[in-house]
Amino acid sequence: MKTINLLCLCLFVGFFASCNQDDDRSSETAKFAVPVIKSLETLRNSISVTSAQETNSDGKIYIAENLLFYIAQESGIHIFDNSNPANPQNMAFINLEGVHDIAVKGNYLYADNFVDLVVFDISNINNIEVVRVAENVISFYPTYPNEAEFYAYDVYPSEGEIMVGFKIETRQRPSEEYANWADDALASFENASGGSVGTGGSYAKFQINNNALYTVDSYNLNVFNITNPTETYFDKTVNMNEWLGGGLFETLFKQKEFLFIGSTNGMYVVNALDEFNPYFVSSFAHATACDPVVVDGYKAYITVRGGSNCGSIEDQVNVIDITTIENPTLISTYLLTQPFGLGVKNNVLYVCADGNLNVFDAANSAELILQNTYNDQVKDVIALDTHLIAVGTNKIIQYNYGENHTLEVISTVNF
Repeated sequence: MKTINLLCLCLFVGFFASCNQDDDRSSETAKFAVPVIKSLETLRNSISVTSAQETNSDGKIYIAENLLFYIAQESGIHIFDNSNPANPQNMAFINLEGVHDIAVKGNYLYADNFVDLVVFDISNINNIEVVRVAENVISFYPTYPNEAEFYAYDVYPSEGEIMVGFKIETRQRPSEEYANWADDALASFENASGGSVGTGGSYAKFQINNNALYTVDSYNLNVFNITNPTETYFDKTVNMNEWLGGGLFETLFKQKEFLFIGSTNGMYVVNALDEFNPYFVSSFAHATACDPVVVDGYKAYITVRGGSNCGSIEDQVNVIDITTIENPTLISTYLLTQPFGLGVKNNVLYVCADGNLNVFDAANSAELILQNTYNDQVKDVIALDTHLIAVGTNKIIQYNYGENHTLEVISTVNF
């Protein structure tokens, strides 16, 4: 994933603006990535709760007791009463423009809003309230568009504003000198930078451990103190020499006292027995690739996807032995086209790949056996004790577990 350090960008703006005012420009055109800038005050004032809404945004899923959440990326949070999975009821919508992930503990929901952490009281779904906004405690970098040939240095945030994304504009192609400097600058930016707890999918970046909330951004594990939800505050960023210079952090999974961080160059294991002082334990490395991870017992399962921004490694599923947590070792590899999210329950592995939901017999870790494939266009799953929940773009599918590794659809929500 390409990300841009906003502070560095601002430092370079003046240079490029002055260097290129008098350059001769070609009559040819090129695609420019133009930053989309928004006011923090406007973003904060726009938080609201309404009745059920439709969405046109890619999403993640999260389960907390009888509530099912669809986290519509950079749009808001759809809340369902899932007491009856065969007939989930769309109850409410939290308008939160900068949301990417959530976590729930007891009556409180924690969500990011670009650079803020927002805490909601959800004890009454008909009267959801914001009880805390911790400002400027989340790192956010918009994804740089692959199709852009140049970056528009003439657009940048002022004080009280942030960059929330990019739009593509066709502009006059700049001079060769500008192009060379721009390439060098972008390269340097990319290399620098009490109640029950709910369950997220394999792409979750939030996890709760007792009175700590953990989040991951590209290079850091961040710790928040949620002992008193209405006074939630940022506690610390955990910097560990062992992962400096490694890949970008992508996902966060928790089992017992351990955190498993999926990154573009492997899996990191962190001991979080002392929730406010987690420390590095071990890692498992692979070539650069996109990499969510889930854990069940003494086995970790990683989908490793190459191509696009993810790297050049061959697409695969890795099974890792974590019996000795200080020394994760590879047990087996299964090649699978374009794998995304995954889940595991009772020695059955569910992997979303190339639009399909694949069901594997994982009883023998050394040899995954594909049992069934469902062409349901989903990208992530949560394997509950009772049933399986999968998410695709603007849809949620819930399945009953059947005999012989089969799945039976019990409900589908289309937005």
